[in-house]
Amino acid sequence: MDGINSNFSLGSHTEPTNQNLNIVFTPNALVRRYEYTVSKDGVPIKSESIDQVKPVNIVLEETGTYQIKVQTFDYYNYKTIIESGIYKIDKDPPIIKLENESMKMKIGTPLYPMADVKAYDNQDGDLLNQVTTNIDELNFEELGIKKLEYTVTDQAGNTTTKSMTINVVKNDTFGVILIQLGMIIALTTIILAILSYRRSVKLEKRIRKYSIEPINDNSLSLFDKYYNQYCNLLSKISKSLSKSVFLKKYANRYDKYVGIMGAKTRTGIDFVSAKFLIAFIFVMIAVISSTIQLELMNPYEIVFPFFLGFFAPDIIYISKYKFHRRHIENDLLQAIIIMNNAFKSGRSITQAIELVMTELDGAIAKEFRKMRSELSYGLSIETVFERFADRIKLEEVNYLTASLSILNKTGGNIIKVFSSIELSLFNKKKLWLELESLTSSSKLIMYVLFCVPILFVIFVSLVNKEYFLPFFTTPLGILLSFVIVIFYVVYIICVRKIMTVRM
Repeated sequence: MDGINSNFSLGSHTEPTNQNLNIVFTPNALVRRYEYTVSKDGVPIKSESIDQVKPVNIVLEETGTYQIKVQTFDYYNYKTIIESGIYKIDKDPPIIKLENESMKMKIGTPLYPMADVKAYDNQDGDLLNQVTTNIDELNFEELGIKKLEYTVTDQAGNTTTKSMTINVVKNDTFGVILIQLGMIIALTTIILAILSYRRSVKLEKRIRKYSIEPINDNSLSLFDKYYNQYCNLLSKISKSLSKSVFLKKYANRYDKYVGIMGAKTRTGIDFVSAKFLIAFIFVMIAVISSTIQLELMNPYEIVFPFFLGFFAPDIIYISKYKFHRRHIENDLLQAIIIMNNAFKSGRSITQAIELVMTELDGAIAKEFRKMRSELSYGLSIETVFERFADRIKLEEVNYLTASLSILNKTGGNIIKVFSSIELSLFNKKKLWLELESLTSSSKLIMYVLFCVPILFVIFVSLVNKEYFLPFFTTPLGILLSFVIVIFYVVYIICVRKIMTVRM
């Protein structure tokens, strides 16, 4: 029993610890050599043979359950086995799982902080009973955002903290009930009106065979009646908005859309009125959706659907205007060719305009009809083409107007002038098509990059509608939102400037 006096500096450590363990094995004087093996979770991880009679220092650092086994040999090569106790190291922090990391809570409603909360540790198992919160430090009788913190500590001393953001809002149950009641009354009225209309249609079909059809039927359909009511409402809103100098200046930018979007929008202020009306509809849809969820929207939540509805029509206006201009650009070359052929056959400018009206259709035909109508009212050819250039605002039309003005004043060969314009337009269109094919992929990437941030915000908001709430409810969040919007707008302007090709 030569190794009976050999020992470990730490016999065992059965309580888990999150500190490193430094264990020293000291052999007695009769030991000539020894070997030690360190096992972690029952698996040997380290072995070493010591030929000298000196202590060995063994450091345990990682999480696990350790045991050390030593074989000593004396001068007669007699073997003795010495086993240490159990050493437990736990450096893994416990885990806290929350069902929702943010929630909205109405003031005065009870809060159950431990509902849908899980806490466990890899070594200690379930730790839900040891979770503590700071709920006593929070006042849920005041409006605003509160941070409820969950803290748990395992047996080894590892601590984990996780927080839940709680937005305390007003308890507007009575207001929600009133809005729901109003929605029910409105829906009931609409359903009764539809049923009444269907009943009248059935009655009309039943008695039609006993009645005589009038010669001129000036009755309006149900759609036309509602459309006329919409137009009347739009005109009333336009009268109110036209009193504002700022809105009248803002409406000047929409004058170029007059005649493109329809006959009911005669001035730019009509477009602005339609934008306000659509923004109000978007807000009403958002309010109805929130009311269905038994919630009332705060002012910050109303701003987003209002601006979305206000600027959404601009996408339609711009796209239709570009579509209109693109059609004119594409058909302008054909109009020049037709006019040039008319001049070659000895016809006048008025006859050439009439020929374009009959040969072509679409936007360019409408513009030439306007020109023919202006000529019939006594305007000069030079004035008519100047008005045409002001409406279209194309560089090619400016060339055409200037050429006709010079020809009227100084004379010249109009066929050569129009042939030169025709060749110039043809080469420019060919070059433009080549540029479009070369830059199409880059433009597609540009549009995707424009849409990705907006789609990201929309998708995240659909998954968790309160995720971006701090950006609208805290002073720092509002400042960051303002900075983000500025950076995004500057980014769009810079990229568009880079991608713009001037000809």
